[in-house]
Amino acid sequence: MTRITFIGHSAIEIQGGGFSVLIDPFISQNPVAVHKPEDFKPDAIILSHGHADHVGDAVALAKKHNCPVVAVFELAGYCGSQGAPKPVGMNTGGVTKFEFGTVHFTQAFHSSSFNGQYMGQPCGIVFTTLDGMKIYHSGDTALFGDMALIGKHGLDVALLPIGSHFTMDPEAAVIAVELLKPKFVIPVHYNTFPPIKQDAQVFKRAVEGRTSSRVIVLSPGESHEF
Repeated sequence: MTRITFIGHSAIEIQGGGFSVLIDPFISQNPVAVHKPEDFKPDAIILSHGHADHVGDAVALAKKHNCPVVAVFELAGYCGSQGAPKPVGMNTGGVTKFEFGTVHFTQAFHSSSFNGQYMGQPCGIVFTTLDGMKIYHSGDTALFGDMALIGKHGLDVALLPIGSHFTMDPEAAVIAVELLKPKFVIPVHYNTFPPIKQDAQVFKRAVEGRTSSRVIVLSPGESHEF
């Protein structure tokens, strides 16, 4: 069994195989989050890119729980310079196996910087749990045709931004679903701030009307078990 908790914005927790993995843990400064950082005890943290609304509480949580921060090389190095005890620098294309699961970074079309410092290439994340569940967190990305390659070998869950302004809008995200062909879709990166206000139910109807994927809309703090 794998449990995905939507913390809010793009932050999620994946629990499975006795491990807890946080992706983009923007929690303490997240205006829609109902959790606090101390509610989590991560075994690992994975970051898609270097913006503050994705790095969030990663370094503080890594220090507290002595867990690795897995990120693209430059961002991992930055986290290490801030005190993260176990930074793991990767890059797009490769697959790395950890005790908590497998991480594969894909391309993403966005930007990545923190306080004006370059943080390396933004990434999407394909995380495979110990029981073989394949979860794609696209990070903040525009639509791109090679999403079809990401989904070629099958995806169980895709977490896709629908907020527009900084990322895909709902229509582009529907096309992304058509390319990725996941079994389930969880919309993220919307309704956190006024510029990214969207109706996730409209997105759900569009996806389920045009594809065979099922959309699971979670409110911040809600979980779904697979």
